Amino acid sequence: METVYRGRVFSVEVGRRRFPNGRDHEVAIVRHPPSVVLIPIEDDGRVMLIRQYRVSVDRELWELPAGSLDPGESAEAAAARECEEEIGLAPGKIERLRALFPAPGFCDEELIFFRLSDLRAPDAGSSARPDEDEDIRPQPFAVAEAKAMVARGDIVDLKTAYALTLL
Repeated sequence: METVYRGRVFSVEVGRRRFPNGRDHEVAIVRHPPSVVLIPIEDDGRVMLIRQYRVSVDRELWELPAGSLDPGESAEAAAARECEEEIGLAPGKIERLRALFPAPGFCDEELIFFRLSDLRAPDAGSSARPDEDEDIRPQPFAVAEAKAMVARGDIVDLKTAYALTLL
C-alpha cells in the first residue's frame, strides 16, 4: 500500500490487497484516527448541539460535538477534551455507549459514542479551545426537539441523527 495523500485529518492509501477469498483487488482506503461523538446532557435533561460551518457541504450544520483522538489519547480523555473545546464545559460523568464504523467501504474511522453529564465550568487553567478552523456555537435543545429536527431535515449529520436514537 502506498500513501498518496497525507493531510491534517486523514490520509489515503492505494494499492492491491489479497481478500479472504484469495483474490487480489485494487483498493483505496481513507485512514482516519478514531473519533468521539458526544451526547452532552445538561442537568435539566436538554442535549447540547453545536452549529458549525462544514466546508465539504458548504453550509452550517447542527451536530453533536465530536472530534478525533490525538495520538496516544484514550477515547474517554478525548471525549472530555472535545467537550471543553466545543461547548466550553467539562463533563463530570463520561459514559461510553458503543462504537461503530460509519463508512467501512472505504474508511477505517471508528466513531465512539459517549453520553456526558454533570457538565460544569472547566478547571481554571484549562487549555481546551476550539481548533483554529472551527467557529462553533453551542445551544441546548430538549431531546424531543432535537429528534424533531432530524425528522424535519434540520439535522442532516448522520452521526448526530444516530446518536439521538441512543437517548
